[in-house]
Amino acid sequence: MKNTQPNQVKIGSFLITALFIIVGIVTLYDTLSYTDIDSKVFPRAAAIVLIICATVSLIMELLKPAESEGFGVGIWWRRVLLVITMLLCCLAMPYIGFLFSAMIAFAGAMIAAMHDQWTTKGLLVYWSSGVLIMVAFYALFRFTLLVPLP
Repeated sequence: MKNTQPNQVKIGSFLITALFIIVGIVTLYDTLSYTDIDSKVFPRAAAIVLIICATVSLIMELLKPAESEGFGVGIWWRRVLLVITMLLCCLAMPYIGFLFSAMIAFAGAMIAAMHDQWTTKGLLVYWSSGVLIMVAFYALFRFTLLVPLP
């Protein structure tokens, strides 16, 4: 569905972009109270990237609005499943640790993202590569970067 007015900014896109910019600014402001310099690096970098990307997205929407309307077509339960598994991952992390929480998030994301018929080969390839990636990230953060993980 095409826009009737080419320069019209969709309200939803504008609101979400503004929300991301505000979250980035609040995060930058929050890092001012951090006493440990190492604790500031990641939140500040993430906030700056968030602000820059949201600003670029806003500028692009103003200059050349998207022709599609928001989410487009899709299966609603996949989106809900992805959000629920991400929240479950965050809530479970202090109790079951980073690695097992990441497995919950990965499982939910794989189920939500898989539109084709599951095959034995696909199941083995996707899940084994997912476990390998999660273990590699865990080892990188825990042993190389010395980030304390739950």
